[in-house]
Amino acid sequence: MVNPLAEDLDHILSHTEKIWKEFRNQHIFITGGTGFFGCWLLESFAWANDKLGLNASVLVLTRNIEGFRKKAPHLAANPAIHFHVGHVENFEFPVGHFSHVVHASNEAMNYVKDRNCQLMTNQMTDAAKHVLDFARLCGAKRFLFTSSGTVYGPQPPDMIRIPEDYMGSRNTQDFRFAHGEGKYRAETLCGKYSAQYNMEAKIARCFSFLGPYMPLDEHYAIGNFIRDGIRGGPIRVEGDGTPVRSYLYASDLVIWLLTILAQGKSCEPYNVGSEVENDMRTVAMTVAKCFEPAREVRVAIEPTKGRPVERYVPSTEKSRRELGLRPYVGISEGIRKTVSWHEKRGGKRENDPFKRRDT
Repeated sequence: MVNPLAEDLDHILSHTEKIWKEFRNQHIFITGGTGFFGCWLLESFAWANDKLGLNASVLVLTRNIEGFRKKAPHLAANPAIHFHVGHVENFEFPVGHFSHVVHASNEAMNYVKDRNCQLMTNQMTDAAKHVLDFARLCGAKRFLFTSSGTVYGPQPPDMIRIPEDYMGSRNTQDFRFAHGEGKYRAETLCGKYSAQYNMEAKIARCFSFLGPYMPLDEHYAIGNFIRDGIRGGPIRVEGDGTPVRSYLYASDLVIWLLTILAQGKSCEPYNVGSEVENDMRTVAMTVAKCFEPAREVRVAIEPTKGRPVERYVPSTEKSRRELGLRPYVGISEGIRKTVSWHEKRGGKRENDPFKRRDT
């Protein structure tokens, strides 16, 4: 059976082949392996493992093996991919040596409905500590933490792109920014463990993304637009359409994460995302044009004159300068690929039973 992501996976492999070779005969441990990021990492691993004959294996932490088997049966059946049942905050440590640990879980999503800031940040910190403890005990030489651009808090409207050295303005009492506070505390733990146990801890501050496996029925605007388009429209913009976002396609995301894991400086954060920005009205129009006929776009309210524009756009100058990273897939092509993948799956929802909040 031909993998529908073969073109993207070949693209990833062409830019990461030398990196994958360090995984030869190694064992890797991943949290969040059943989410959007995780599925792409597993797809890429399975592809590289087969194409390069790496003889490597991945152990994926999950709470629901059967759910993943329904979501990605070909990955669940791959003999190099194994599963460890448990919760990221308190899973029983598996026995054995693992050369790389990737903490891509987004356990905070379990507490969104509670809207409890302290609970969310504490749980995220506890989870990071537990995974770091495991990485230390299993002898991992490299640890990757998928942090978030939310660590910066709200982006000042006069700041075009957020650089890594911006200290931010997190508000621990505002639920909207509790996620960022939890990620920031986890980053701090990465630094402490790296210094104390001589472990390379890499930090990827992830912004907004699109691609196959992204959920269409959660709070990701571009996913909601694609969902509306697949259903025939209209595409609904819930606000006034002025917030500004930028989107990195999933295959580029994997290239960036692997490069940061292998070549990034330990404990130094790297922004992961695109600098090509669009307001949400424009994003909705771009999605609408990917369908035949083009879908109608409806914006809920008119913009308020003089109101500052909400922005969420990273500066990727550091990633470009130090690691040679750049986007390859533009937003229009990324939307087209995402729409095509979902349509081939019959518009199947990708939100259950696994969730993530980094887009």
